Amino acid sequence: MPETKDRSALVRIAGNPAPAGLVGGYLKTSDRRRLRYAIAKVPGASRGTVILLQGRNEAIEKYFETIGDLNDRGFSVVTFDWRGQGGSERLLARRNLGHVGHFGQYLVDLECVMQDLVLPDCRPPYNLLAHSMGGLVALHASARHANAIERMVLLAPLIGFPADVPSLTTLQRLTGAARWLGLATRPVRRAAMPGRLTDADDNPLTSDPRRYERNLRIAAKAPELFVGSPTVAWLSAMSRAMARLQSSAEIAALTVPTLIVTAGADRVVASAAAERLAYRMRCGSSLRIPLARHELLQEADRFREQALEAFDAYVGEEAAVAAQ
Repeated sequence: MPETKDRSALVRIAGNPAPAGLVGGYLKTSDRRRLRYAIAKVPGASRGTVILLQGRNEAIEKYFETIGDLNDRGFSVVTFDWRGQGGSERLLARRNLGHVGHFGQYLVDLECVMQDLVLPDCRPPYNLLAHSMGGLVALHASARHANAIERMVLLAPLIGFPADVPSLTTLQRLTGAARWLGLATRPVRRAAMPGRLTDADDNPLTSDPRRYERNLRIAAKAPELFVGSPTVAWLSAMSRAMARLQSSAEIAALTVPTLIVTAGADRVVASAAAERLAYRMRCGSSLRIPLARHELLQEADRFREQALEAFDAYVGEEAAVAAQ
């Protein structure tokens, strides 16, 4: 259940204003984990509610600009920090590690946000906008929420790792053996993972130096919101969840209309794997934004606007009816 709302839970820095009316707070999940959330409702006529799902090692503050843009387009927004990152409860004493016990825990997080925040207190239709790891969670949760979620737009979803990372089969074997040896909470060697931060020009996340520096300043102001290396358990959970999406039976269960938007210059996830999944889904389609890097909502305007327009166009029909 939601706890008392607390605006001070959200970190503010110069150059990253919080959207008007944004309210932060905490809720307890069914397995008693504390999640930080934020809600920004639009006054008057609404086109419905967007459930905004973040990627790994992200926080609500990175999405202030996007929340404001969605509000300007007539959408209320609900977002939250996954357990183990952002302002949500950490799962290990070593707070700097990105950890989850098993993939189902992320499904519990989304389930509780839907049941405690979205369905009782937010206006339909409900559309889901997810980035990276959030897209992987959205796909696995979609069958459970098919009666509530109208459409999903997944930006650079984590469906596969790039070619320089070992195959999913190899990752499952290695992480399974490591867990059996009691190493589930050990960090994965950072250099082995894609998406490492480098300099502003060559980083794999965004070609926009202003947004890149803004996100670095958020991390400098509130380092407690972010994590470093993922653990063996996190990598095991992700590799197994991605592998399940190669099954025809799993794909057949995906019935929520879904648009997958890939980044043409993505070095963090495998765009081709996401596009193959969209092709195999009976309710899926894909769109590639050439030259864009992984974090489409943190990218330069020429790429970011394409992602926002794709979302608006894809959910527009149902949203327009709601606003009338």
